[in-house]
Amino acid sequence: EYELEVMRDKADNFVVVCSIENLDAMGVHTGDSITVAPSQTLTDKEYQRLRDQARIVMREVGVETGGSNVQFAVDPASGRVVIIEMNPRVSRSSALASKATGFPIAKFAAKVAVGYTLDELKNDITQQTVAAFEPSIDYVVVKIPRWAFEKFPGVDRELGPQMKSVGEVMAIGRTFKEALQKGARSLEIGRDGLGPVERDGEGHFKGYEPNTELHDLLRIPNRDRLFATYEALLRGDDIATVCQITRFDPWFVTQMAEIADFERRLTKLDKATLRQAKRLGFSDAQLARIIKMRMANGAWQDEHQPFDGQSATRGAPNELDIRNLRKQLGLTPTYHQVDTCAAEFEAYTPYLYSSQEMESEAVPTDRPKIIILGGGPNRIGQGIEFDYCCCHASFALQDLGYETVMVNCNPETVSTDYDTSDRLYFEPLTFEDVLNIVEREGGASPSSATDATLVKGVIVQFGGQTPLNLANSLHAAGVPILGTPPDAIDLAEDRDRFGELLERLDIPAPAHGMARTANEAAAVAKEISYPVVVRPSYVLGGRAMAVVDDETALRQYMNEAVSVSADRPILVDRFLEDAFEVDVDAICDGERVVIGGIMQHIEEAGIHSGDSACVLPPYKISQYHLNIIREYTEKLGLALGVRGLMNVQYAVKDDVVYVLEVNPRASRTVPFVSKATGVPLAKLAAQVMAGKTLVELGLTEEPKLDGFFVKEAVLPWKKFTGIDTILGPEMRSTGEVMG
Repeated sequence: EYELEVMRDKADNFVVVCSIENLDAMGVHTGDSITVAPSQTLTDKEYQRLRDQARIVMREVGVETGGSNVQFAVDPASGRVVIIEMNPRVSRSSALASKATGFPIAKFAAKVAVGYTLDELKNDITQQTVAAFEPSIDYVVVKIPRWAFEKFPGVDRELGPQMKSVGEVMAIGRTFKEALQKGARSLEIGRDGLGPVERDGEGHFKGYEPNTELHDLLRIPNRDRLFATYEALLRGDDIATVCQITRFDPWFVTQMAEIADFERRLTKLDKATLRQAKRLGFSDAQLARIIKMRMANGAWQDEHQPFDGQSATRGAPNELDIRNLRKQLGLTPTYHQVDTCAAEFEAYTPYLYSSQEMESEAVPTDRPKIIILGGGPNRIGQGIEFDYCCCHASFALQDLGYETVMVNCNPETVSTDYDTSDRLYFEPLTFEDVLNIVEREGGASPSSATDATLVKGVIVQFGGQTPLNLANSLHAAGVPILGTPPDAIDLAEDRDRFGELLERLDIPAPAHGMARTANEAAAVAKEISYPVVVRPSYVLGGRAMAVVDDETALRQYMNEAVSVSADRPILVDRFLEDAFEVDVDAICDGERVVIGGIMQHIEEAGIHSGDSACVLPPYKISQYHLNIIREYTEKLGLALGVRGLMNVQYAVKDDVVYVLEVNPRASRTVPFVSKATGVPLAKLAAQVMAGKTLVELGLTEEPKLDGFFVKEAVLPWKKFTGIDTILGPEMRSTGEVMG
């Protein structure tokens, strides 16, 4: 299956913006298929044939001006071409093609619609060429969908003609192999690159029937088919067999086989081998994992261990060991531009990706800069609300004279538009990739990020949980974190430390405890009495959160829903039945706390805040309780040392106001509150993080409201049939509306 993104103007000028190839054969929705741009397996003759047919179709349908998406099916055996569909408008693929090429399809489509011709529209990136020049790209782009099946137990996971993914990542590399590996680690599903399919504690494939075989995962389109293909190649299945089962083109399977072959042969790590690994897209964490396995089974042959012994595991390296070795050997990434012209003309818009070449195309400026970490792929619990915050932060910091550097890997967002920030890095949001960018932008020496004097700091507060998970490791590497200190972020997540803080501040909270084993959880629950709310720490969107009524249900939850560990304990809270829940968004500069809005949930307690409708201002909470909420919010903001945004969730029951949790970051309700009050909270918070006070910014009191504002969740029941539609503590909505 192939797609062409094409554009036509009133003078019958016609350009192909981008060709896109689907990895999956016909039958899987293009939104659920891994796609590659430009197409890799078409001959030039076949490509020209598709191009000519797309032009004929545009004329015949009557698309006089604007962009279209034409989808083709090509029989690899006979070469027969069938047109599947034609969308005479911008589409999901248009957004991907725009990000893949740097050619702003929607912008140019709007201009040709009002009478411009393509040769009259200047290319923003080169400032010399015009839109009538077809983009030429000297890199490969891979899009991988992100699914949320874990939110819908029992749903059919087989992929087909109806789209089921909730988000996607895009990765750019010099080769398909490099881009595919970068895409795999961008997904934020616990992957450091390509690797075997995830297993549960009993060795079965996680999320599938216990008797599922590897070839079953290859045969049936599913979210793990990419990793099943890699595992099959890793264990020695031949390319022809894998192609026959998956119906993938042999070219793609051969590329994956070359990565698997390198992993199989990795028994030492000298400079040449490490350079080859990086060119194949291997991450430092991935290499550390592979070497650790090699050492465990006695297959590691390098007696002269090139690691400095910082690792805790008997000489086996960790990610930092690989990083240190790589830097000692002078192997640092180079950065290249997405410029629409394969470097034929100078590019004036730094839109960058990393690779392993001899020299970089993009030179950092000597202006003071602030790096903003985006939210990665859209998923349930972390969507465009956070991208809204990232974009407004970028605009606000530009107003203060800073050069803004955006790091993200989501092609569906505004933050990854090349004109939202001064410099855009389309890179995975991992410790390795972000630290490389900090060092590059700061003009730092290869040995340390602390020399990055030009980088005022990194903002982790606006991208949801993704950047917060990187805060501690970046801080430990010497990267300045702007806004709320990482320790305060950790304190709010660590229920033991947070409970002590609440006791010190004399603020009520539901009886609670932390557990690292099922027995500990049962003991805590018995002490605080059922029903209890259980959830992992360091998650967003209520991931794996549940209300349990007895010990049997609790033990079942502990065994099935989560993997508990010493550094990732389970939180057990007394469930407050029949309570009113309240959400508060506030902004703090270290000296003053100003509430942006107080929202009351309409749904009963126990429904995740992202799934509950809410009303601003509250409709059924007394002024007495509202004043207590304001007092507690101020106490918490100052005690935690918040600089920027914070979100506090309360429950009101039996005349007592309880604090449920505090998130010292932007919440998904910030855009709703900002639109209701007219106060740009994300913009003001970014300026606070850069050193401004709330008094200087003119925000000293809670905004007054005229009327009521309601947010309601949008739920995807039509896409996921046959599942329980009763809402609970785990978020399942995919969007929201405001009235």
